[in-house]
Amino acid sequence: MPSGLVALLDDISVIAKAAAASIDDVGAAAAKAGSKAAGVVIDDAAVTPSYVTEFTPDRELPIIWKITKGSLRNKLLILLPAALLLSEFVPWAITPLLMLGGLFLCYEGAEKVLEKFGGEKHGETLGDEITDMAGFEKDRVSGAIRTDLILSAEIMAISLAEVAGETLLNRAMILAAVAVVITVMVYGAVALIVKMDDIGLHMVENRKTAFARSIGRGLLHAMPVVLALLSSVGTLAMLWVGGGILLHGSHELGLHGPSEIAESARHAVEAATGPLAGLLGWLTYAVASAIVGLIMGMLVVLALHKVLKVGHKDH
Repeated sequence: MPSGLVALLDDISVIAKAAAASIDDVGAAAAKAGSKAAGVVIDDAAVTPSYVTEFTPDRELPIIWKITKGSLRNKLLILLPAALLLSEFVPWAITPLLMLGGLFLCYEGAEKVLEKFGGEKHGETLGDEITDMAGFEKDRVSGAIRTDLILSAEIMAISLAEVAGETLLNRAMILAAVAVVITVMVYGAVALIVKMDDIGLHMVENRKTAFARSIGRGLLHAMPVVLALLSSVGTLAMLWVGGGILLHGSHELGLHGPSEIAESARHAVEAATGPLAGLLGWLTYAVASAIVGLIMGMLVVLALHKVLKVGHKDH
């Protein structure tokens, strides 16, 4: 009996060590996979504040929390099962589905560009007379969650590509870890960004030192500029991420011309710019992606609003 107990304890020890090693492997793989998706994470953080910043301060954090919960649902309840099923049974469908999502981002970005240059607005803004503020807020949150779904799909796809050789269970744990960590990082950063002016006001009104109050005043003066810049960066992010998805997807499907032109431009800039090669090469490819995204987005806008009359307003 004692020898049986010792054997059982030995077996438990072996299992525990194996489980600990597996957890370490999952953590390392999740960190690697998440780092590969860093560019899309930055885009996500840039896009989201534009859905929040026009509201009164008391509604900003509740709205961010609603979007955060929607983002977690997107990743854990929709994208994670879909990614695992697709990777197991129909891996060929991943690229076309991502391209559809990329085209949606291009459409959203192109529509925002047209609105910035005086085009017709589709949907209410705070500049309009809003009779149902709760409904308006709900629509804004829904729009943010829809955009998050596409960006999250790209994050999950990039992460999935990095862990394709893992077992199904490990893939699930790694993607779940990436989903939670990235969501917390992105929306934590967004919350900090949109509340920075309130932090500045608090410092001006409550800090005793002149230095602290001057920092507070600096934050108050800087944040409108930062938020306006983020709004523009968010629009550009939709275009360059969407265009980048289309370039990469078309290459995967056998249409190499557009992606090869963008890659050739990047390599030419890298060869000519020495120490700044990495940054300027990336910027060149991002600009090429954004141009593709704008062109494709404009075509979708034209098809929806002028041909099919979806979202069209009669005057």
